[in-house]
Amino acid sequence: MRWLAISRASSEEESEGGKYNYVLVCALLAFALAQSIKVFITWYWEKRWDPKRFIGSGGMPSSHSATVTALAVALALQDGLAASTFATALILAAIVMYDATGVRLQAGLQAEVLNQIVYDLPAEHPLAETTPLHELLGHTPPQVIAGALLGLMTSTIIYFISH
Repeated sequence: MRWLAISRASSEEESEGGKYNYVLVCALLAFALAQSIKVFITWYWEKRWDPKRFIGSGGMPSSHSATVTALAVALALQDGLAASTFATALILAAIVMYDATGVRLQAGLQAEVLNQIVYDLPAEHPLAETTPLHELLGHTPPQVIAGALLGLMTSTIIYFISH
């Protein structure tokens, strides 16, 4: 974790290897956990190993929600609820989660319909060989809630372990 070290650490902290960026670690860990969980959920429910889920969007839980919630909770725990950094992160989290269940979810549903239309075209149609659109874009409300809970738990657990 040397790359997360803060330059203005006290002498006690420096002797222990430097102070890490708690907020950044929480956000990145929540993202990594959410993406990893998606791989195992796909394996469990669909009985197939899909490593693309490590980097893909959509699915259970929402990694975007986990990341922004972990960020907001970490800032709340570190700086307090009255801090402007927490307020900014909270607004960002609300926008990201709203977008995931709104615009992105609807775009994914439209892609599904368009792919079906193209699939039903006769073979001689110029669009019959079109590459399918990516359908798994947004999230259902339960996926967003699960991601938010994961982010909350991640930041809280790391906070209590490190403080």
